Amino acid sequence: MKKSIRSVVVLALMLVFVFSLSAGAFAAGSEAEAAEASALGSKAIAAAIAIAFGAAAGAIGMGMAIAKANEGIARQPEAEGKIRTTMMLGLVFIETAVIYALIVAILIIFVL
Repeated sequence: MKKSIRSVVVLALMLVFVFSLSAGAFAAGSEAEAAEASALGSKAIAAAIAIAFGAAAGAIGMGMAIAKANEGIARQPEAEGKIRTTMMLGLVFIETAVIYALIVAILIIFVL
């Protein structure tokens, strides 16, 4: 019973997604305007997905890094300086990956 409810919910979400992509096509006057509106909607969704996954993965990675660094400092307080320096370097690399996701989202919107 629960499996059929889940499949109905997934089907409903898929239909909402498809109809949201085609809303611009129904509102436009000519075929060229419809294609442009559909492409613009697809770009917006692709950019949103790119930045959402990038930010979520970065936040999870940063949280895990900070938690492990705090555990390491709690176990060996004398190594606090080295642990903190290494953690900060790792956080910089993670944040760089998130900024790359933002750049990809901006490129999707303005270049493609």
